[in-house]
Amino acid sequence: MCFSPEADFIASGAIGLIGAATLAHVRQPRAVLFAATPIFFALHQFTEGFVWLGLKGEIRQEAQGHLVFLYMLYAQGILPLLMPLAVLLMEPPGWRRWLIGALTLVGAGLAAFVFRGLISYPSTACIEQHSIHYDNPGTALTSVAAIYVVATCGALIASSHRVVRWFGWLNFIGVIATLIVKGYAFTSVWCLYAAAVSVILFWQFRARRIDIADPNSVHRTPATA
Repeated sequence: MCFSPEADFIASGAIGLIGAATLAHVRQPRAVLFAATPIFFALHQFTEGFVWLGLKGEIRQEAQGHLVFLYMLYAQGILPLLMPLAVLLMEPPGWRRWLIGALTLVGAGLAAFVFRGLISYPSTACIEQHSIHYDNPGTALTSVAAIYVVATCGALIASSHRVVRWFGWLNFIGVIATLIVKGYAFTSVWCLYAAAVSVILFWQFRARRIDIADPNSVHRTPATA
């Protein structure tokens, strides 16, 4: 996130509270993972707050290195698997479910590749123009970025739920805008944007606009006499 560790911690607390409120409005177990998105982002921002402290020399360098690894692992590895999986769990049978399932497998492959890169090469973080620039030679590839967007935003946009599709399009717009405005700090800034956008899920679950049908139910036309 931009500016300071204090801003990260404040954002983390606010988004975490909203995430907890979102989970309170979930009616179907298969929607829990998707509804927990704001909480995951809150924990992510909380981690970056400590990365800031490490870059300012306020915590030990060894601890700061572990925090950078954890931040990048979630941002680049876990998220492209977590997001399509959360959408897949809510999706009813049909071609969209097959497509999202395929994107989930793509996300799983990317997660494995990113994890290998993160443990094989050193991850670094530095302050650049009031933002944090993260880098790892094993994951800083154009192909990785393209697959990342396809797996995360693609699964959301492919959903049969209108709210989820809008969430996907907003994140896709955020990806493009972040690349244009702050491409040097993409991981940090886009994750903040995605965290902020995830807040809208509270209103959608509260209004019950995400209707999860039972995938085992069979719709039959009533028999006529």
